[in-house]
Amino acid sequence: MTATEARQPESAQLGAQLKAVRQARRMTLAEVADTAGITKGFLSKIERDQATASVATLMRICEALQISVGELFDAPSGDVVRRAAYPAINFGGVGMTEFLLTPRGEQRLQAILSEIEPGGGSGEEPYSLPADVEFVFVVSGRLAVTLKDEEIVLEQGDTLTFAPHAQHTFRSTLETGTTQVLWVFSPALPARG
Repeated sequence: MTATEARQPESAQLGAQLKAVRQARRMTLAEVADTAGITKGFLSKIERDQATASVATLMRICEALQISVGELFDAPSGDVVRRAAYPAINFGGVGMTEFLLTPRGEQRLQAILSEIEPGGGSGEEPYSLPADVEFVFVVSGRLAVTLKDEEIVLEQGDTLTFAPHAQHTFRSTLETGTTQVLWVFSPALPARG
């Protein structure tokens, strides 16, 4: 085993961070490897912490990812969104208040918290979203999701995962109180340009 193939202590492993940055930038292994002047296989091993990069190679990988190498040495980070500072968003629908829970620049996934009044929801017209997967978690209350002409009623603690490009609607079926729902989309819904 060469020095570049030796495993590093878990605290020194950078693979997951590099992979996360690459995926967030929607770059392929081949694109980063070509720009950094290494093979795709070697980069894959680095991302899986099965090999370590020299300082020069790591610098080239970071340059290809358009990050500074110093960003890798900080504690795992991401933008923190504090409960008291959830940015309110308007995603359409009626009788709802919605908040963006993920940083605005996040592209891998997007999480939205909805507080839906009785009878409130997306409206009667079915819609679809440009994402690969949608995950729904009912934090409290009751939610009816109509998916492909089938109504699925979700109670507190229930989840639903589906392809959001399928036409669907949703509404709170409570007579009193608020239905609170966590929605997660992957990848994140495209931002307006």
